[in-house]
Amino acid sequence: MSAQGVLAATLVKPGQYELREYPLPEPGPGCVLVKMEMSGICGTDKHTFQGYVTQYGDRKLEFPIIQGHENVGTIAAIGGDGRFADFEGVALRVGDRVVVGANVSCGECYYCRHDFPYYCCEKTTDYGNNLSAKNPPHLFGGWSQYIYIVPGSFLVKVPDDLPPEVAVLTEIFAVSVGLDRAKQMSAFPNESFRFDDTVVVMGVGPLGMCFLMKARMLGAGTIIAMDLSEYRLNFAKRLGADHTVNSGKMPQKERLQFVKALTDGRGADVVVECAGVPQAVPEALEMLRVSGLLVEAGNFSDLGEVSISPHRHLCAKNARILAVGGEEPAAYGPSMRQMARYMKHYPLREFVTHRYALRDVDAAMAKAIEAESMKVVLEPWR
Repeated sequence: MSAQGVLAATLVKPGQYELREYPLPEPGPGCVLVKMEMSGICGTDKHTFQGYVTQYGDRKLEFPIIQGHENVGTIAAIGGDGRFADFEGVALRVGDRVVVGANVSCGECYYCRHDFPYYCCEKTTDYGNNLSAKNPPHLFGGWSQYIYIVPGSFLVKVPDDLPPEVAVLTEIFAVSVGLDRAKQMSAFPNESFRFDDTVVVMGVGPLGMCFLMKARMLGAGTIIAMDLSEYRLNFAKRLGADHTVNSGKMPQKERLQFVKALTDGRGADVVVECAGVPQAVPEALEMLRVSGLLVEAGNFSDLGEVSISPHRHLCAKNARILAVGGEEPAAYGPSMRQMARYMKHYPLREFVTHRYALRDVDAAMAKAIEAESMKVVLEPWR
């Protein structure tokens, strides 16, 4: 590779971006250089921009940061002997389209040695997040023309029939593996996510929408989508929601009554919390039936605390809570293949609603924060 400069939208501190130029590095052994095609703006990116920088077990972020962990691009160079296989064992070559795994586990701590997910790792590093741009080779996020892939990372080859505006959804769709895990939580017939269950999805931004689609794919019965945005609720209907509730227009007490009226007074079998605000958690517990399941997937950043009643919300309800700390590497390939299969049933190509160049990163973040958007992406070579 030449020593040309690489442009990257760099978050120098919360609320402030700069378009910076970095040297283009040669990948070392076990490393890969990926030419970026598209990178999404995630809820965690918004929280970091807004100053909520405590994530993943009280680990503080170090600025400057090149954000972007929902990444699809093309392999530009492979370090060492030029050999690199994707997570599923497929040999990769220069020119192959890939999705970049968002996280890197240390492989050495107690949790890695005992096969826990990456988000339990004591030293996990995250592209676009806690890999700081101050450290060479700097390019550790997707809001850049190139991203540098460090040893221990994983890539997954993109199917030929999957367009970039759908492939960029892979990481968030992989987080919906939480519903797959819900099906395995118990051997008792009344304690798993079952065929025809009533599912409430609180917050139908991109993450909630992926859970909604996964619930429908897994055979959910009645699906209720809740959000503050009519724009998103209308999209949720197209993706399989049977009922929608505008949380800004219907008071909390009425929302609870609405869910109970649809379930003969019991409450929902499963509630998936993707609103990303702590205040949604007590309401989610209220909506559950006895022995129901809360899938908590929205609060990746520390936005504060809320009060719950251990008696009413937990013990008296025999409530089960499945906290989803992130996706799983083995979910990337299946997620891409299922999205390719379901493109004819769901308007997945319309999921990306707004596209921006790196120089317009401020406008991109502002649009992503607005309610009238779905998935906002950056196209680094635009």
